Amino acid sequence: MKWTDVIDIAIALEEQHPDVDIVNLRFTDLHRWVRELPGFKDDPQRSNEKILEAIQQAWLDERD
Repeated sequence: MKWTDVIDIAIALEEQHPDVDIVNLRFTDLHRWVRELPGFKDDPQRSNEKILEAIQQAWLDERD
């Protein structure tokens, strides 16, 4: 997975952290959790606020 795999990341995060309050999640935690996902292989520096927001929104959509 790479930062651009927003949907795949959201699905994996929901599986790993099903009880988390996604709306109030700090981006520092989100960034770390994405990097810790099995199969994630991308440069941590390639992330930015726009990507993290997209992941957060996809995660919210996945939960609904």
